Amino acid sequence: MHELALMAELQQLAQVQAHRAGAQRIHRLRLRLGAAAGVNPEALHQAFAVLVSDANAGQLWRGAQLELVPVPVRCDCSHCEQPFSPQDPIHACPRCGQLSARVLTGRELELVALEVS
Repeated sequence: MHELALMAELQQLAQVQAHRAGAQRIHRLRLRLGAAAGVNPEALHQAFAVLVSDANAGQLWRGAQLELVPVPVRCDCSHCEQPFSPQDPIHACPRCGQLSARVLTGRELELVALEVS
């Protein structure tokens, strides 16, 4: 379950930023999660729950929440120059049928907000 390793890294990043801000509590982590990021949202939530319930997480993480903002896959067709949302993993343009290797969005795993006090 690589989601546990990913969440541990995000937790560390959040803790560093919280300490820099002089915060005593982390209330929420907001992540943008692309549909093609290769990360299972449910597993990520479970990993978060495990890490924040750990006795070593302490007061800083008490009551913290994880918010995932889904990012759909969007591609750009190199033939007809039109952006599109692929209907399957093949990424065929619905307009001209050409396959696209240019993924514009959908691979993100990005910490976009950290709510602290």
